[in-house]
Amino acid sequence: MKHKIIFFDVDGTITNYKDGTIPKSTKTAIKQLLNNGFQVVAATGRPLSMCEEIAKLGVETFITANGAYVTHRGTCIHKIVLPRETVQSFSTFALQQQNALTFYSESLHMNEVQKPKVLQALYETLRLEEFPPINKELDRNETYLLCLFADDVEIEKYNAEFPTIQFKRWHPYIVNVLEEEVSKSVAIKKVLDYFGLTKEEAIAFGDGENDIDMLELVDIGIAMGNASEALKSIAHYVTKDSSEDGIALALKKYEFI
Repeated sequence: MKHKIIFFDVDGTITNYKDGTIPKSTKTAIKQLLNNGFQVVAATGRPLSMCEEIAKLGVETFITANGAYVTHRGTCIHKIVLPRETVQSFSTFALQQQNALTFYSESLHMNEVQKPKVLQALYETLRLEEFPPINKELDRNETYLLCLFADDVEIEKYNAEFPTIQFKRWHPYIVNVLEEEVSKSVAIKKVLDYFGLTKEEAIAFGDGENDIDMLELVDIGIAMGNASEALKSIAHYVTKDSSEDGIALALKKYEFI
């Protein structure tokens, strides 16, 4: 068997993009992959604390926070920790500018800026229907990723204030705040090294623009039918929507299950 590991985005890929549930066909397919000897990895923008439902399917390896924190069987195998002084200064400036900011540790918190547009973006990306808890203790936990809720005009203020920080947009209203590269593809390379595998042995499924680098890296990149046009344009194959058994259909097409 040439292919040995499969990476799945979660929201809109493993989950039904319409209602956030996991289709029965997807649950069955993942269990069949595990029984067939595949390593199955969830690669998500979610924090680890929001992956419990995926873990119940038997998945033991998680790329979370868009690639900034990676665990296997509860042990960290890769992480990028933002300096506390960066987190503090950036948080202060975001609050002054009245931009929402989310903090990714193993769980998710945010600052005090709570606007309808922010909640809409949280729902579109993480299926959250209410705001995460407010982060009142910035120094208590390691921060693996900051996500800023801002449009391109607002970002100009941050570029001027923080010239060494990079802003990587992955949603029309959300950017990653980076001091070094954070991406699903960087995390995938760490996972492949950990298991002693190559990218030629890897497959990936996704639906969003933060999945582009992931699909480009692996041997077979599969876009969901509900994926963005940008992702579809670089995918090796486009399956049906996540609401229409797209994962199971693609896995059967390639005879992985």
